[in-house]
Amino acid sequence: MGEQNGVANTYGNLINGEWIKGSDTFVVENKYTHEPYAYISKADEALVDQAIANAQETFKTVKIPATKRYEILLKAAKLFGERKEEIALAICREVGKTITDARGEVDRGIQTFIASAEEAKRITGQGMPIHGQPGNEEKMAFTVRVPVGVVCAITPFNFPFNLTAHKIAPAIAAGNTVVLKPAEKTPVSAILMAQALLDAGLPKGFLNVVNGFGHEVGPVLLKDERIAMYTFTGSPTVGKMIKSQTGIRKVTLELGNNSPNIIHHDVADLDRAVQLCVSRGYVNSGQACISVQRIYVHRDIYEEVLEKAKQVADSFVVGNPEEESTNIGPMISVQEAERAEKWVQEAINAGAKIVAGGTREGALFRPTVLSDVTEEMKVMCEEVFAPIVSIIPYDDIEEAFAAANASKFGLQAGFFTSNLQLAMRAAQELEFGGVNINDVSTFRVDILPYGGVKDSGVGKEGPRSTVEEMTDEKLITIHI
Repeated sequence: MGEQNGVANTYGNLINGEWIKGSDTFVVENKYTHEPYAYISKADEALVDQAIANAQETFKTVKIPATKRYEILLKAAKLFGERKEEIALAICREVGKTITDARGEVDRGIQTFIASAEEAKRITGQGMPIHGQPGNEEKMAFTVRVPVGVVCAITPFNFPFNLTAHKIAPAIAAGNTVVLKPAEKTPVSAILMAQALLDAGLPKGFLNVVNGFGHEVGPVLLKDERIAMYTFTGSPTVGKMIKSQTGIRKVTLELGNNSPNIIHHDVADLDRAVQLCVSRGYVNSGQACISVQRIYVHRDIYEEVLEKAKQVADSFVVGNPEEESTNIGPMISVQEAERAEKWVQEAINAGAKIVAGGTREGALFRPTVLSDVTEEMKVMCEEVFAPIVSIIPYDDIEEAFAAANASKFGLQAGFFTSNLQLAMRAAQELEFGGVNINDVSTFRVDILPYGGVKDSGVGKEGPRSTVEEMTDEKLITIHI
């Protein structure tokens, strides 16, 4: 728990199964009240070194059978269910996510662990047709998949439980050891996950947790050659830096997006399309990599969509995320809300119009709809990461596809149409890691492959995909 009797708890770093607390701590704020929610012990360079050394030694000396890894991950998932309210309240307070959405995130994390547990029993290689080349008639060949070793997981603030689950659970399923560095703004839910794994029987050393600020702990992690793979979710700027500093070691990078969604004039259910496009731009105050940001609408239905969008945006209840009736809580910080406000003002100064919202109170930002935007505005060409959607008319579908693709990002996109031929063209022509037909860019099923192209990253998540990323294929040949 983050608090007991109104007093903020202090959490340590997890090294070899023990929580180590130090005198140097930093504060995790309650994002709504801005009061201290928890104190976190900072890991210095010596402690980070200890965590990596322990993870490496554990990987070399302790092996957990696949069936045991399966059982541990399933037991952890069961404990998450039993501790759901505690974890959800931690997410609610440290992120500012509504309590309803926080519970949903715990449920998703549980499913991610269950799916990862199942993958632990499915890791397999393949028989190879070595006899297909002359001179190899007396040989056999096959491959096996082996764990990479020490995995460094660096996780983001916006989904601190489920996105951590997407890294930790498959890593353990694959037989790796992990050094986890949670986001400094939201480490408590990841710490609760780690404790549940210990309680579920995960042997010490398989998961170590080091806390601290990215600019301090990150360089220490990146320079350590004992780490075999880095898996990171966060900004493209940091992602590029990680890729440039890790040499030929493996990386999976889940980075940004400015998700386009297209509503064509032949959409079967316009109300559903508008409701999804606008509301999914506001989930977690718009702080999701695949939040709807750009909405391209055929000119025949443009004015109708603007009116419907305003109604959706105005219906949202903004306020205390712990209240069941609240739809949107605060952004991660006042500074981020101020940044979003500045971007909106810059757009207005350049000719954009506010259809709904656009106002800020502290870290609370009113769900916003913009029209009359242009592609060079930051709310269009950058990742807005705030509850702001922009609606843009188009006349021809080629124009819409080109505008959607005219971005340095390429994570996911949505396209609404009742024309099967157009849907198949969108699947081929939209340059994104995922294209959702008759659903929004925000749609994600945790068991499916997830990852982007261009500046949105490299590699795939989703338990099966991640296990493959976190294992190496080894070829075995036998002379009979």
